[in-house]
Amino acid sequence: MTRDVEAERSQLKETLHRRGMRMTPQRQLVLDALVELEHATPEQVHQQVQARTPTVNITTIYRTLELLEGLGIVRHTHLGHGAPTYSAHEHEHVHLVCHQCGAVMELPTELMGSIAAELADRHGFTLDVSHLALSGICANCQDDS
Repeated sequence: MTRDVEAERSQLKETLHRRGMRMTPQRQLVLDALVELEHATPEQVHQQVQARTPTVNITTIYRTLELLEGLGIVRHTHLGHGAPTYSAHEHEHVHLVCHQCGAVMELPTELMGSIAAELADRHGFTLDVSHLALSGICANCQDDS
């Protein structure tokens, strides 16, 4: 899959403008970091941003991520223990996380269609498959056993 980073940046900036927000340098740095890293913890975003602008502190990163998530521009997922991982909202997929090596695989959200339908039918529950991580053991770790 080829990614057009400039198109993603432009789309994110336009989304921010449509919601009545301006693109500050800090917001741009955080969005750029997320686009470049695809998935990142706040600490990873901070490291990426500080490589360009050392004066941006971690509090600014957390506030910016919270604001951007509240606006629906980014999303977070818990891939296991520890800090959440953020990505651009349009970047939706189910995460498979290996307990042993920590590898993360991405699968299309359609994979969860039948379980989502069953949860809705049986329990009236709407599953948010774009915000989902499943844990287990990857094929490589199983082969090593």
